[in-house]
Amino acid sequence: MDEKSIGRRQLLLSMGAAALSQLSGPSLAQSGAWPLTEPGDAGFAPDLAARLDKAIAEKRIWNVHGLVVLRNDRLVLERYFEGEDRARGIGAIGRISFGPDTLHDLRSCSKSIVGLLYGIALHQGLVPPPEAPLFAAFPEYADLAAKEGRDRLTIHHVLTMTMGTDWDESSLPYSDPSNSETAMDNAPDRYRYILERRVVSQPGAYWTYCGGATALLARIIAKGSGKTLHQFARDNLFVPLGMGPTEWVTGRDGEPFAASGARMSPRDLARIGQLILHGGKMGERAIVPADWVARSITPMVSTDEARRYGYQWFVLDIAFGKPRGWAPGRLERLWVAQGEGGQRLFIIPALQLVVAMTCGNYGAQDQGIPPARILREVILASVL
Repeated sequence: MDEKSIGRRQLLLSMGAAALSQLSGPSLAQSGAWPLTEPGDAGFAPDLAARLDKAIAEKRIWNVHGLVVLRNDRLVLERYFEGEDRARGIGAIGRISFGPDTLHDLRSCSKSIVGLLYGIALHQGLVPPPEAPLFAAFPEYADLAAKEGRDRLTIHHVLTMTMGTDWDESSLPYSDPSNSETAMDNAPDRYRYILERRVVSQPGAYWTYCGGATALLARIIAKGSGKTLHQFARDNLFVPLGMGPTEWVTGRDGEPFAASGARMSPRDLARIGQLILHGGKMGERAIVPADWVARSITPMVSTDEARRYGYQWFVLDIAFGKPRGWAPGRLERLWVAQGEGGQRLFIIPALQLVVAMTCGNYGAQDQGIPPARILREVILASVL
């Protein structure tokens, strides 16, 4: 390993040590044991794990780092692998042997977490409601508010990524400085950069993938709570869920990569899925208001032919099982948090199923294939 790689690894380790010392909470060993059940007792084919191994051996699935499958709040499958990894804000960190306690980038799964945090902050009276004007939350940028129709923007448009502003982080790689999120990270003032984008379409009419929208939500939470995004998350979501150590990476300006900077274990990502499955409750404790969870996973705008979007969450219907005649098989609602490289949180309420996975296919054009095949060809194909 060269000196640059060693330096990056040491930096990452120091970040993890800081998180452990400064943001203590229940350890995974203390908080994490779900009741373990055999696949056959959870409504799966008994060879569920063997199907995963076969798909990996046949190279239909590649660069998977971790996988946790819950059904009816019981652990059905948990697997970890070894592979090359990268960390947001650092780059390559070498080959990692992943395990239950290993933190992993969530990339844009972070967006869905920020969406939940906004609902918690709203319940606490710390942030404005969705119908409130966006620029009322940013009086320091009043010089921008009345220009080019920006006065029409509301928090709802931010939550649903329907601001209608000039933003492109989908057609350009993140390595390109012209990518809007990369340009935001490099700007002297990331929030001015977001808020000064031209309004190019009717707000609310179209969905445009926008990490800047999530950054605005996080900034409003921080302003209202007086805490960093990560500390607010720890106090109000992560620790109440019994999570272990977590991180939220920040940029050179000290501001969080709100849309893509969260790091946690697959187990803790699965806890968030479990929380959503139970309408914001963990046991008898309400952590996220039930009405906010419902709004978050209610389709409000189409993103493409298959997917729709709520409040920072993707929603779609997925078919599985054997087709009958013209019917595609069983069709069920699927809630999804997804991140670059293959990070996924799948929730299928009708099956009481939560699937959390981490992968290392950053920047690859086929990065969406392994998560989709794990869900369709391994897990759903095993449902009896």
